Amino acid sequence: MDLPELENLSAFTVEVKDHIAHIELCRPDQLNTMNQDFWLELPKIIHAIDNASIARVIVLSSTGKHFTAGMDLSVFASLEQADKEEPARSAEALRRWILQLQGVFNTLEQCRLPVLVAIQGGCIGGGVDMTAAADCRYCTKDSFFVIKETQLGIVADLGTLQRLPKLMPDGLVRELAYTSRKMLAQEALETGFVNTVYADHSTMMAGVMAVAKQIASHSPLTVTGTKELLNYGRNHGVDEGLNYTATWQAGMFRNTDLIESMQARQEQRDADYLPIESLAFKL
Repeated sequence: MDLPELENLSAFTVEVKDHIAHIELCRPDQLNTMNQDFWLELPKIIHAIDNASIARVIVLSSTGKHFTAGMDLSVFASLEQADKEEPARSAEALRRWILQLQGVFNTLEQCRLPVLVAIQGGCIGGGVDMTAAADCRYCTKDSFFVIKETQLGIVADLGTLQRLPKLMPDGLVRELAYTSRKMLAQEALETGFVNTVYADHSTMMAGVMAVAKQIASHSPLTVTGTKELLNYGRNHGVDEGLNYTATWQAGMFRNTDLIESMQARQEQRDADYLPIESLAFKL
């Protein structure tokens, strides 16, 4: 794992083992708030892992009592100068800043690998934006989720209002957003936001890693295609989704993975699939 983007990190630690990339928020004393380092490092990490094809699945977890308390107030310091500019230019700068932050969480959705998130304690504000952009969510029984922005006098603007209605009943999303109340782990499970609730952090990590291991045992090209088609189908109608699926299969389906899968079954061994191609430029 010789990638400069994964070295000298401040907000995260990264370990890649057995085709699983484990990204961990590592500022528990600061409640893993999303500071400047967070916003700069996360997209670099995701792009590096995806582009170099060094893993088949990503697990995103955290340390300490809470998963994340959301946006660190220091991030807003960059807006002070913009507020002094001419109003139209200030507004344009703010819009561009928000789009950049949105792009950080979009990387979770856009990368070729499934992203599994393991959540303990509080997942607040930007934490909900981030976890909503992942493929699957798991939490401990003491977890809770809060769309905090409304209570603070701002509109949630990094994906919560767009993604949650795709994951949960619309009326419930509206209630959570309008009230900023806590959604506890059991309610998150019953409404489909999380896949499983675990007794504690260690049990959760063992369970999530087991899911990741099972995903990593499959053809990485097949898993990548499945994520691509699921995301496309979510944003398009059934007819469009089916048409795109046919196009994907016509272009990407190859029988080498199918043959390897069948042979591995017959020989009672683990399948040995080719990795997806690296996206790094080769000069």
